[in-house]
Amino acid sequence: MSKLEVTDVLAQAFVAEGVEVLFTLMGDANMYWSARMDQMPGVRLVHARHEHCACAMAHGYAHATGEVGVASTTCGPGFTQIMTALAQAARGNIPMVVFAGDSPIGAAWYLQEIDMAPLARGSGAHFVQIRSIDRALDNVREAFHVARTERRPVVLSVPMDLQRQPYPYFADYVPSRELGPVTQRPQPDPVLVDRLVDMLGEAERPIVIGGRGAVASDARAALEALAEQSGALLATSLLGKGLFDGNPYALDIAGAFSSDFARERFAEADLVIGFGVGLGHYTTEAGYLFPGARVVQVDVNPRGLWQGLRTADLHLRADARATAERIVERMRERGVSRAGFRGAEMAAQIAADSPDSKAFEVQPGTVDPRQAMRELDAVIPKDWDIVIGGGHCFSIALTHMRGRDPRRYHPMVEFGAIGSALPAAIGVAAARGDGKVALIEGDGSLLMHVQELETIRRQGIRMLVAVLNDGGYGAEFHKFRAHGFESAAAATMHGRGDLAAVATGFGLRGATVNQTGRFAALLGEHQGANHASLWDVHTDDRIPSRAFRRIHYGEV
Repeated sequence: MSKLEVTDVLAQAFVAEGVEVLFTLMGDANMYWSARMDQMPGVRLVHARHEHCACAMAHGYAHATGEVGVASTTCGPGFTQIMTALAQAARGNIPMVVFAGDSPIGAAWYLQEIDMAPLARGSGAHFVQIRSIDRALDNVREAFHVARTERRPVVLSVPMDLQRQPYPYFADYVPSRELGPVTQRPQPDPVLVDRLVDMLGEAERPIVIGGRGAVASDARAALEALAEQSGALLATSLLGKGLFDGNPYALDIAGAFSSDFARERFAEADLVIGFGVGLGHYTTEAGYLFPGARVVQVDVNPRGLWQGLRTADLHLRADARATAERIVERMRERGVSRAGFRGAEMAAQIAADSPDSKAFEVQPGTVDPRQAMRELDAVIPKDWDIVIGGGHCFSIALTHMRGRDPRRYHPMVEFGAIGSALPAAIGVAAARGDGKVALIEGDGSLLMHVQELETIRRQGIRMLVAVLNDGGYGAEFHKFRAHGFESAAAATMHGRGDLAAVATGFGLRGATVNQTGRFAALLGEHQGANHASLWDVHTDDRIPSRAFRRIHYGEV
């Protein structure tokens, strides 16, 4: 007869699933399992200061590794804290398993009892409840299987009194990987390939957009070959940023964050082909970015209707790289080749393009946020991971950074929530383990979970935090000002404070930056100290991003 408890075999099952890092905040309903995980060989625990942050850390870990991120919370108020994190992960197709300790099934009454299932499902997460010892390991396997194959968060509910029960069987566990489908590369329908080749043969101004699916498919070379054969320009979705960096015909991001020059080229396009991209509101500007173009979507799960928009005129259900390679083959077999947009003059214009060149007078004691971002981009090594928070600073960071592999960008923008990038960066740093992680965040977002600076120090996590500090919630006060509500804008300003001193108080290296040209020296100090640092960059609150000026101020 086994002397193991259910807690023991659950911990063994998680390790068998490949879990190496657990992000947790302990409470009555998950403390014994978390402690048991801490004793498992090869497992590292990162103890968060807030349950939402534990899940956001697992989100960042999964985004960086492609593996299932694992977090743990207690029941009741511990669980209700993670609703935003679950919704973010669900919207972002993040594989995650949350070990959620649940109230005891044998108790007549329990103070922290709440029905977790509708909360989890309402966020978009899958819900698995362990109800008996007999099914416990099957339930763990189901949780990991769903997380991996459906790319979504899963809440595993485990009653606290069941966890301490003796496990009466041999702990024979088959990991979900052994039961899941083999990774495949779906091939395109030959008839639809020929139809698309016909369209390319007729197009004079084609553009190819690569998204996250194209990144996952390693489709860069194939898409560049297709663009060269057809005379197409190249662009990416927000989540595909960096895919074509270095190509002389690449326009960077398509949609809301496009440069003015890129927007003009999209307006001229007569054919747009999206590979591994949803072609939703932001990428297509709600359908207005390329109004005169026929649109084709290549995706393993194409949608005819997405975010209320008709996505394309033609859909190919296939892998991005396999489809691009086959299109090029057919174009060559049929002798189809086009000059399209391409030529020396176009390449020169793209090389000279700037995402935002408007001049502003900078207020004393502050820096232009666009210049700060250009300097950060130049100083931070290109092999570092960049985590970017939501809010106004996000639209500046994503448009000014260049030269990185798309897998190095981690924008925390799903669900439109701010406040998650700091813990997500901790998750990325825990995954990488090399200290080459930089967080670009706004002050309002950072302050929402500033307590996790202590987690960085306590856990010995090496990373760099650069805060674009405009003294308020920029996304809000810029919108108020754009519509003439200056007094209302003041209500969203909380003052810059001294975030460098706050960081120092938490045990990090803190530095205030209120003039240009300081980042190179500060990076040298950061790397020499082998310790986490926070740079409090005082940015001018009177300089909106180009995207904000165009959308909210009506700037043409």
